[in-house]
Amino acid sequence: MIRELVKSFQPYRVVEGNYRVWLDKNESPYDLPGWVKEEIFEELKEIPFNRYPHIVSMPAREAIAEFYGISHENVAVGNGSDELIGYLVRLFEGDHVITTPPTFGMYSFYAKLNGIPIVEVPLRENFTINGEMIAGKSKNARAIFIASPNNPTGNLQPEEEIITVLETGRPVILDEAYAEFAGKSLWRLIEEYPNLIVLRTFSKAFGLAGIRAGYMLANEEVIEALYRIKSPFSVGIMTMTAMVVTLRHVDLIEKRVRKILEERERVRRRLGDLAYPSDANFLLIKLNAYGELLKRGIVVRKLSGRLEGHIRVTIGRRWENDAFLKAVGEILDGTMGGL
Repeated sequence: MIRELVKSFQPYRVVEGNYRVWLDKNESPYDLPGWVKEEIFEELKEIPFNRYPHIVSMPAREAIAEFYGISHENVAVGNGSDELIGYLVRLFEGDHVITTPPTFGMYSFYAKLNGIPIVEVPLRENFTINGEMIAGKSKNARAIFIASPNNPTGNLQPEEEIITVLETGRPVILDEAYAEFAGKSLWRLIEEYPNLIVLRTFSKAFGLAGIRAGYMLANEEVIEALYRIKSPFSVGIMTMTAMVVTLRHVDLIEKRVRKILEERERVRRRLGDLAYPSDANFLLIKLNAYGELLKRGIVVRKLSGRLEGHIRVTIGRRWENDAFLKAVGEILDGTMGGL
């Protein structure tokens, strides 16, 4: 039975010349090269599979701490940053969670899952947060979620606005999932603000979305409190080993980030005023073309609510981006003369 299920499972593949282009999940278009995978596999050979992993993920925490030049006591590791969000909404005391729509939907998902009221403070017209307005709603807030760069709009949030929110003293979860593409992070502020928690991930720039590896940087007391409520053994040896090994090859990751940024700007220039500026590995585009793109084998993210009529498009490999641009040109050709 299990063998038949395994045989029937076919993960999606992008095949050049036979387009089924997936630009909807903000994944890296680059898999780890075979030689890095071999390094991971070689290390796994030495680890017993019949034993549970380290109860508080110490191998990965120590590798991340060394990378940042901090103590492992400032690092927590999760089975994806989503797992950490699920714990963070429960970790602190308070009446409600604050979100800033349009933003990453998992903040609200986990708040609702735990029966916690949500107070929304919408982004300004230029998609930046209103620090004073958030501060005004922060009394008794158990957590304030801010994404920078924001998903799905792609923009960094102004540092001064984030500091205004931090000054409230309430727990601020700054989600920096796309920080490698922005070239800017506020993680060092954890030394000054014990209420700051910075979320990071290996799913985007590092290309490990299939491994499910996330982490957070925070004050030692916050990390200790998290591990008091966190399920033990939630991060497996394969995930931890992949994290540790990949951190040895940051030069490779940086090279790939530069290629993605070059492609992002090339695509944005081609799209002109249709595309918003971006600090991430995707573009927010003013184009109601989800269905037409799907007909052409191009899968993007359809948006709703305030962003109804927009799509979010991940930057892929050059040929994938060219396929997307060609399809957009065909769609626009019937309405406004193509790109």
